[in-house]
Amino acid sequence: MTFKKWLSATLFLLAPFPALAHPHIFVEARLEVLAADDGTISELRNVWRFDELFSSSVLLDFDKNTDLKLDEHELADLGEVMRTSLKDFHYFTTITQNGKTIPIAPPDVIHVTYKDQQVMVFFAVKPQEPLRLKGRMTFGIYDPSLYTAIDFPTDGDLVPEGKAFAACQHKVVRPDPDEVIAQNKTSLTDAFFNDPSGTDMTKLFATRLEVTC
Repeated sequence: MTFKKWLSATLFLLAPFPALAHPHIFVEARLEVLAADDGTISELRNVWRFDELFSSSVLLDFDKNTDLKLDEHELADLGEVMRTSLKDFHYFTTITQNGKTIPIAPPDVIHVTYKDQQVMVFFAVKPQEPLRLKGRMTFGIYDPSLYTAIDFPTDGDLVPEGKAFAACQHKVVRPDPDEVIAQNKTSLTDAFFNDPSGTDMTKLFATRLEVTC
């Protein structure tokens, strides 16, 4: 079973409310954007901590030897399933430059731990092609389907790192949902009727790091 199919089945079993309600999964995230000295983006490091309810479902599905814990091999299996299947969702990682979405290369590995009844995921991604810090750029994590609510607890969880950022201005943007809806009412309505299960317009609501160089 692919991660997407497993995820859909898990969500259906867990949801105590109508299927269209969102979100079902809650994640606390940290994103570190690293720039090399030559001004190119070297990688984006992700840390995700999943909520306890969803983590318990992961334990049930991946604890193959039923010892109520996830051993090294089971964690590796989970990480590989995520690495393979989340490719279709760009690993929930988004980069834009002057409004253009930048393609993401798959990570070599996704590391997973299970501690204090919570799944934690660690991985790094890179732009598919060399990307320089130039113009207006955004970096963020969001799920277009809205099944997963990804939250950065503090602005300090969106971190630009590297000397090249010294030549740029940067800030964390936390959009106000009411303002987003008011400013994009027509386009959001059209997007919903065209694809009610998920649309790229959801990125308007996502917390992000904005950089201007």
